[in-house]
Amino acid sequence: MKILLADDHAVLRKGLVQLLTDEFPKAQFGEASTTAETLDCLSRQSWDVLVLDIFMPGRSGLDVLCEVRLHHPALPVLVLSSAPEEQMAARVLKAGASGYLNKQAAPEELVKAIRKVLEGGRYVSTAMAERLAGQIGQTDQPLHETLSNREYAVLRLLVAGHSIKEIAAELSLSAKTVSTYHTRIWNKLRLRSDVGLVRYAMEHGVGEKESLL
Repeated sequence: MKILLADDHAVLRKGLVQLLTDEFPKAQFGEASTTAETLDCLSRQSWDVLVLDIFMPGRSGLDVLCEVRLHHPALPVLVLSSAPEEQMAARVLKAGASGYLNKQAAPEELVKAIRKVLEGGRYVSTAMAERLAGQIGQTDQPLHETLSNREYAVLRLLVAGHSIKEIAAELSLSAKTVSTYHTRIWNKLRLRSDVGLVRYAMEHGVGEKESLL
């Protein structure tokens, strides 16, 4: 079995290798620290599962999910992120992830999640599964749920205090394109300033500092 670990923190990747080696002694591991490296690893060889941090340098991890679904539709992807489940789980599942797990989860839960997605299933915590089930049939949703994945990535960086130029560099976009997304975000959230944007983010728990780690 071959497991690709994509996360920009080397210490975390090494810890995951050690943990998963105990559970999957015959597994081979690959590592990537950016979205570009992740896509390169996926293009060079086949993998049985991808464990993906959604927030890495370069293109959004949500973009990686779209690439995986397009070019590697059978590859299960488990998103492992510091963002709270209520912020990202539904979005990454819609984008094609097989499961979502917070980095604060117990080690045994990670092993359980990997086994689940390898079997072709989907994995979220019990609490999140109940939350998603409760949303079935509901027509009202927060305005930020209407944002595209790229718009959502720009929103989080704006709230974190990044400039248009910095966001362009981070997401490998032109400043003009980021400005366009910026305007769309204002329109979709029915706002007129970044002060309102920050207030909205605080009220809805979007882009909190700890979720950007």
